[in-house]
Amino acid sequence: MNYSHTQSSPMHWIVGAFGLAAGVGAVASAGLPVAWPGLAVAAVVMLTLSFCFARLTVEVDEERLSIRYGPLPWFGAEVRLDEVTAVAYDRTNVLDGWGVHWVPGRGWTYNLWGFDCVRLELGNRTIRVGTDDPSGLLDALERRLARPSVAA
Repeated sequence: MNYSHTQSSPMHWIVGAFGLAAGVGAVASAGLPVAWPGLAVAAVVMLTLSFCFARLTVEVDEERLSIRYGPLPWFGAEVRLDEVTAVAYDRTNVLDGWGVHWVPGRGWTYNLWGFDCVRLELGNRTIRVGTDDPSGLLDALERRLARPSVAA
């Protein structure tokens, strides 16, 4: 393994708190046939998402870059390093959001918290990987790709 870094986020606590509030609302409105099912579903979805996006682990090995959210590992991606044509330090913006997003003209963004990221160019695709260790990730990718980064 060339590089492995896990970033945590306080955002999952906020989402989890809203999930708990929806759960309490579902229990409190159990006698109302219209309100409680929606609140119960919202509670389950929000609590599940809070566990899916509590941390982001980025790993670089000899063949690929792996992006995994967790502790529930339902979201993530892998990029084969032989597809990468360029890497650079970049910054996301509010439109890119946090989590997993595709934005027209900007490509895929995998981000947990903050705005620092590393941009990977893969031919006609762009992927941004958010991290609180952009220099470490960029250095690991540059060493593995054996080519310099491009200007941001």
